[in-house]
Amino acid sequence: MSIKIDLSNKKGIIFGLANQRSIAWAISETLLEAGAELAFTYLDERLLKNINKLLEPYDPLLIKCDANSEDEVKNVMREFYKKHGEIDFIIHSVAFANREDLGGDFSNLSKEGFGLALETSSYSLVTIAREASQYFTKTGGSVISMTFDASTRVYPGYNVMGTAKAALENINRQLANEFGPKKIRFNSISAGPLPSLSARSIPGFTEMRKAHEERSPIKRPITHQEVANTALFLISDLSTGITGSIIPVDGGYGIIAL
Repeated sequence: MSIKIDLSNKKGIIFGLANQRSIAWAISETLLEAGAELAFTYLDERLLKNINKLLEPYDPLLIKCDANSEDEVKNVMREFYKKHGEIDFIIHSVAFANREDLGGDFSNLSKEGFGLALETSSYSLVTIAREASQYFTKTGGSVISMTFDASTRVYPGYNVMGTAKAALENINRQLANEFGPKKIRFNSISAGPLPSLSARSIPGFTEMRKAHEERSPIKRPITHQEVANTALFLISDLSTGITGSIIPVDGGYGIIAL
């Protein structure tokens, strides 16, 4: 059950919803329960079928968008503004790497695979922030991205995505500094390993999750809802003094050395 925070005066966009097992869906459900008005982007018709089933009861604005396309990101902002007016928050839950670039030797990573992972998983936040900044309310707002502990430590199998998350975290800080005067806050949630369709493609994911359960102070895996509750807080006016931060939702795993 989500924490009771009223977001009935907040409107925002979810980038990266793929299916009911994604972190983006857990966050979306929690924000909808809190009264927020949401719009969603989708990459292609195949993914649209998945999310249409989830969103049918809510009938939200759905906009096609490849986050690597500046024109399509610009169109998302225009379409949102036409229907909802100014933006209060954005959830960036966009990440991708070629399957062959996950697992195996990191040094076998191709230049093309590196570029694709970094452009999609990291640089897309720059594009979204730049194009959205002119549509935020005068009181600012909140942009939340999703990261992982592999940004600072080696998780065998995560490979190039760890590099992409490191870049994403630095981008989060750079944007927080740039847009701070406009009261637009940027924070990243560093979630522990959560089961999802995309997680299944990461070699060693089961071992990651088991290690977090055994070594974290709380001795259990974190849940999608715990991540969603953190997003709820970061969007609310309770968090207006927080920006440029990486918020760990990992049961304390990150503090344990052995």
